Amino acid sequence: MAENRLTYDTAATALLVVDPYNDFISEGGKVWDRLKGVAEANNCVPHMLQVLNAARQANLRVFYALHRRYRPGDYETWKSIAPIQKAAWSRKTFEHGTWGGEIRSEFQPKPGDIVAAEHWCSSSFANTDLDLLLKRHGIHHLIVVGLIAHTCIEATVRFAAELGYEVTVVKDATAAFSYDQMHAALEINIPNYASAVVTTDELVSAIS
Repeated sequence: MAENRLTYDTAATALLVVDPYNDFISEGGKVWDRLKGVAEANNCVPHMLQVLNAARQANLRVFYALHRRYRPGDYETWKSIAPIQKAAWSRKTFEHGTWGGEIRSEFQPKPGDIVAAEHWCSSSFANTDLDLLLKRHGIHHLIVVGLIAHTCIEATVRFAAELGYEVTVVKDATAAFSYDQMHAALEINIPNYASAVVTTDELVSAIS
């Protein structure tokens, strides 16, 4: 989609910030070392912040979709568990009550922002109240930033499309463990579901 055709109805558009946890996007986070190469190459974290600040400036409502923060007893009695959940469980990623399970300081929600119930796997919609909260606020267009491109971002975008939302993904405000995963998510899979996949500069220009 050409930059000059990107238009957003402010009242019906929201920014969705996915998993801005220290464990993902801060030096010393449990997953940062795996994401760092791609994230630093595309300036993922500064771009996420740039989009967040631009959205606030444009008076877009901001929603947060956060992964379940591990608590003892979460998975121990489950009869089945997805590989991605098993991996997070083994590392105690986003452990509740720890620094890694806190939102990075620059991304802290502000009064008026809406924090949805934590998702257990990858989609921000599955088993949460996000769809309800978006609909109650009259939102039908989502701008999505955050982590990780080939898991939570892709799963959330696919689910959003199923629920009837129009979606814009900011491709340099996300990251993955490898360029292959970024390519698969952003150039092969997500364009089937998102109406626009844009850069931070394009997005900021469109909403400013």
